[in-house]
Amino acid sequence: MTSSSTRVALTALAAVGATGVGAAVWGIGIERYLFTVRRHDVYVLPAGSRPLRVLHISDAHMAPRQHRKQEWIASLAQLSPDLVINTGDNLGHPRGLEGIREALSAFRGIPGLYVHGSNDLVAPSPRNPLRYFIGPSSHTPQAEPLDTRALDRFLQDDLGWHGLNNSTAALRVGDVKINAFGVDDAHRQWDDIPSLAPQVGKLKKRTDLTLGVTHAPYRRVLDAFVDFGADTIFAGHTHGGQVRIPGSPKALVANCDIPLDQARGLSSWAHGEASSPLNVSAGIGHSIYAPIRFGCRPEASLLTLLPRR
Repeated sequence: MTSSSTRVALTALAAVGATGVGAAVWGIGIERYLFTVRRHDVYVLPAGSRPLRVLHISDAHMAPRQHRKQEWIASLAQLSPDLVINTGDNLGHPRGLEGIREALSAFRGIPGLYVHGSNDLVAPSPRNPLRYFIGPSSHTPQAEPLDTRALDRFLQDDLGWHGLNNSTAALRVGDVKINAFGVDDAHRQWDDIPSLAPQVGKLKKRTDLTLGVTHAPYRRVLDAFVDFGADTIFAGHTHGGQVRIPGSPKALVANCDIPLDQARGLSSWAHGEASSPLNVSAGIGHSIYAPIRFGCRPEASLLTLLPRR
């Protein structure tokens, strides 16, 4: 190789290295703190209904010292939601409940629905990020258990929210009668559709709105929710890919079997002859072992439910 070509190669290599360092600095030091609210209008209410503001939060993966994240989540109460839907993975540290109390206490008295993600039961563990390109991640049998009962007491007794882990709930929000159902974390195969089906069948048929809630948007769960008549489905888990090519409509990975172009945001999920709006939150946090966001800002969603056109 000539000295000229050597200089070109070294220059190119240096440029690639500098780009990588710059991307890492941006993703670790800046973008993971650029919290944003994604807004959607969804036309699913009966004619004549008043709009219903639904705040969808997910994947906080909270650690006790993440005060910036806690303050931002608490500030979302200023959006005046009528209903909060939490799709799990609230905890990200053995003491994560301390931060969750700081973040969510602002929503006390606002109706809410929630399901668990696996990190509401066990602490995160180090992982090879390249493993996600092979397929959905596996679990670590030796993972440290978390105080899930204390989390549930806070969400249910303090905030007044309904847990939907393989169960149902009926509630009224303003003038809107809501039937809701959900599953435990499908990523860990804790979802139990067979036991949920008869519970859904017992819900009152005369209702204004039917909601399905899941942590991980696996196809089998989404198909079942459409079959159960969900007017809107809420999910998290994917982190929107967490690292994306800026401007690309597809995530690089989803850590489940949902199509990559539906791993973030509002889309439609069809099964048989029916379909339902599906909102997949890219989430607010990240594992303490992967503190980066690139091309995928941390987010919450505000869905304004409106009368059907």
